[in-house]
Amino acid sequence: MSWLLVVAGAMIGAPLRYLTDRALRARYGTRYPWGTFTVNVVGSLVLGLVTGAAVAGAASAHTQLFLGTGLCGALTTYSTFSYETLGLAQEGARLTALVNAAASVLAGLGAAFAGVACAQAWWA
Repeated sequence: MSWLLVVAGAMIGAPLRYLTDRALRARYGTRYPWGTFTVNVVGSLVLGLVTGAAVAGAASAHTQLFLGTGLCGALTTYSTFSYETLGLAQEGARLTALVNAAASVLAGLGAAFAGVACAQAWWA
């Protein structure tokens, strides 16, 4: 049963990542990896919410598997973030690569903390 929840969440997360990336590339171009940045920050926020809800007793183990492991696991992507950042540096856009790395880490952590704080405010 647990693996089915993970698969179901991933079946939503993976297409969301793909569609988000495509939509942002079409709108803003490919000079900066906005799609990857966006899904990673949104995924961090959702995972923070799920974690905060679980700590407060408001999210079941099934919810954690479906949203946390499945959806967020397929939505977010560290490997693509690394690949795109390396690509920026290799293309000579070293400052952009550095900004991407710093902004992604800081925004992701900030989103996770914000998600936990919101969950604590809602369910504490």
